[in-house]
Amino acid sequence: MKKGLFALSPLMVFIAFYLVTSIIAGDFYKIPITVAFMVSSIYAIAVFRGKPLKQRVNLFSRGAATEQMMLMIWIFVLAGAFAHAAKAMGCIDATVNLTFALLPPKMILTGMFLAACFVSISIGTSVGTIAALVPIAVGAAIETHTDPALMTAIIVGGSFFGDNLSFISDTTIMATQTQGCRLSDKFRVNSFIVFPAALLVAVCYLLMGDMVAPPEKISQVEWVKVIPYLVVLITAILGMNVMAVLTLGILLTGLIGILTGSIDLYGWFGSMGAGILSMGELIIVTMMAGGMLELIRQQGGIDFIIRLLTRHVSNKRGAELSIAVLVSLVNVCTANNTVAILTVGDISKQIGDRFGVDNRKCASILDTFSCTVQGMLPYGAQLLIAAGLASLSPVSIIPYLYYPFVLGVVALLSILLRYPRRYS
Repeated sequence: MKKGLFALSPLMVFIAFYLVTSIIAGDFYKIPITVAFMVSSIYAIAVFRGKPLKQRVNLFSRGAATEQMMLMIWIFVLAGAFAHAAKAMGCIDATVNLTFALLPPKMILTGMFLAACFVSISIGTSVGTIAALVPIAVGAAIETHTDPALMTAIIVGGSFFGDNLSFISDTTIMATQTQGCRLSDKFRVNSFIVFPAALLVAVCYLLMGDMVAPPEKISQVEWVKVIPYLVVLITAILGMNVMAVLTLGILLTGLIGILTGSIDLYGWFGSMGAGILSMGELIIVTMMAGGMLELIRQQGGIDFIIRLLTRHVSNKRGAELSIAVLVSLVNVCTANNTVAILTVGDISKQIGDRFGVDNRKCASILDTFSCTVQGMLPYGAQLLIAAGLASLSPVSIIPYLYYPFVLGVVALLSILLRYPRRYS
């Protein structure tokens, strides 16, 4: 027990340091999240047992620069360059004007949420959805005098809809592979949980529509400047790699911006450079989180969680709850829902088989609970990139994340009430 808790102590240090200092200061903006991760990372390296300092640093560096981490960082770089280039040449303003032309103010919040749901289920990636839609949402927030944190949270929440249901989502594929069921079977189980949650949140946003002020003036839509976003969304929906999608979007912002006289060549280069630099903080946080979590894994922290949660399971409902808690805690420790599902997939399958849990329900539990937790982690990739694009603190977005919260409640009720009956 002591060894397992000690292995998890870097994560506890991070949470305690960030929360305590922010509460004392009375402001979560006072303490940069990079400083909190630096303190906890130094602590993780210092207390790591059984290896000399050089090897500890090497382990930390290996976790910070895994193939998956580097792929995420390249996406951050391209997303930052695209967002700033699109803003500089007027793409965001044109898209916001188009949104206002198509939707009445009362429908803006619901429309943003449904757009994020549609895009995410089409492209199967929450990060890609956030990169494409957050700049538009922030522009709409400014025009309607709505809290940018609320608008950003709407996109983040809707982006997880696709992680739950899309047939090309990595979490869906991983959950079904580890549990030995078909994608279509898991989709049917998830639909009983995800659709009610999404409907409740959409209705909530519709009721909140009265708080959205109509824009003072809707400018004429410059259709040609909307093309980069349309191309990004369409190519992503067609299944193009997210890095290729963002690269194509960057090229179009330069081409259209220069042809329309909105920006010159050096202005385009400068905007891309500013966008890349704006991603610096979240890139650093991503790397430090990866390194710290690798040291936790090496010390047996994740194995400790798995052993602790599985030793007192005695019935089917308890088995389902243990799987839910298991993937949630591992997700907190890895800050990646796909990795969390991969880590606990085999043990979840064993628990499910032992206590008669339907493998389709087990896959659904893994997916829904990992997305619930991932959606509310201030150091998760989704909140970090959303905060970076919106120039906000990740913590400021969390209070408005209605969809991940409602999804978690509905998923928990599905276990306690054995819903849907056919799979429980």
